[in-house]
Amino acid sequence: MADQNATPPAADRHPDALSLENEGAAETVLPNRHVAVAGGGLLLAGVALAAANMRPAVTSLASVLGEVRDSLGASSTWASVVTSVPTLCFGLAGIGAPLLARRMGINKVVGGSLAVLTGAMLLRVVNGPWAVLGGTVLVCAAIAMCNVLIPVVVKESFPTRVGMATALYTTAMAAGGSAGSALTPYLNSATGSWRLSLATWAVVALTALCVWLPATARRTPTRQVAGPASKGPRRSLMRSPLAWVITIYFALQSLVAYVVMGWMPEVLKDAGMDGATAGMLLGLLLLVGVPSNMILPPLVTRTRSQSGWAIGFAVLTLTGVSGLLLAPMAMPVVWALAIGVGMSGFPLALVFISLRTVNAADTGALSAMSQSIGYLISSVGPFLFGVLHDVTGTWSVSLSAIVVLVAVQAVFGVIAGRPRTI
Repeated sequence: MADQNATPPAADRHPDALSLENEGAAETVLPNRHVAVAGGGLLLAGVALAAANMRPAVTSLASVLGEVRDSLGASSTWASVVTSVPTLCFGLAGIGAPLLARRMGINKVVGGSLAVLTGAMLLRVVNGPWAVLGGTVLVCAAIAMCNVLIPVVVKESFPTRVGMATALYTTAMAAGGSAGSALTPYLNSATGSWRLSLATWAVVALTALCVWLPATARRTPTRQVAGPASKGPRRSLMRSPLAWVITIYFALQSLVAYVVMGWMPEVLKDAGMDGATAGMLLGLLLLVGVPSNMILPPLVTRTRSQSGWAIGFAVLTLTGVSGLLLAPMAMPVVWALAIGVGMSGFPLALVFISLRTVNAADTGALSAMSQSIGYLISSVGPFLFGVLHDVTGTWSVSLSAIVVLVAVQAVFGVIAGRPRTI
């Protein structure tokens, strides 16, 4: 039986952790003040609560975006900018999070991010469209920091329970996103105010902060974060065609996912569905990701080629998006479920990052490249999706563009899925 205390091999390690590990040319050990505390029940609860906050601030706003826009007298272009903020912040966080973690320590950065998240969710509901936009930028920047650093805490604080802690983390993240979408329309109806319904989610962030601070107040002796330093100069993957294929695949699947999370309720409401049901369907779509993210990666890694998986996920996504395009009210639950499973292209992209590299240094470099560049590219998707609707007055052109992009994503998935390494 394998030693559970051993450092996981590169193919099994979370790419976000590896991107932090390989930040800097020579550093492989973080100082004492940078290391997460030994995992315990309180820290595990803190990890789960922090993860539960990584999606509701995005999905809750999406579920009442039309009401917010109309109430503020804002344009569809403004709404398009708001929906583009998450991916833009996630891309920039791939650069900023490791630097802040090395200067301040992982625990402090996560704690500070939760504090900013709590305040920003209140800030964005106190005034007009610019307050909403500015608050959303701060919200997504805070989420992005946690998005990168929480997996590192999981790896370092629960070395003998990585599977369990990771499952809890991903489940809490998916459940939080689903709850944000499904419950916010009901909160909006109950309170009669989109401001109160959105501000309610600050309570969840504050709860996470109140648990995180005492859970990380004490530290343990230094633990090595990265393996032995690589000898010789580190190569750049910017010249690798395969690295760019994986980066583009990551960008396209992220683009589609954030278009869906940002705009699907509006598409359904314009088709005649009430807001509460539209929000519930987005919640159902996101909830499907819970078992998918837990079950699919181990299955995918057992196959020699992952090209077939990429095609399968693309076909499901195409089915759901085409349904929204041609007959949105015919079988909306089926369309939502198809898109939900099809969006498992995200864990597949993470699998590509691990399987297409041969050592930890390359895995970390590919993770940083694909996520930073990929998220920055994908940030234009939600913006253009809304702009096309604003220009044409219909969702048909926007949805048709997504159909084309999913087909292109499938092609890059087939290429990335072939069994070879960078």
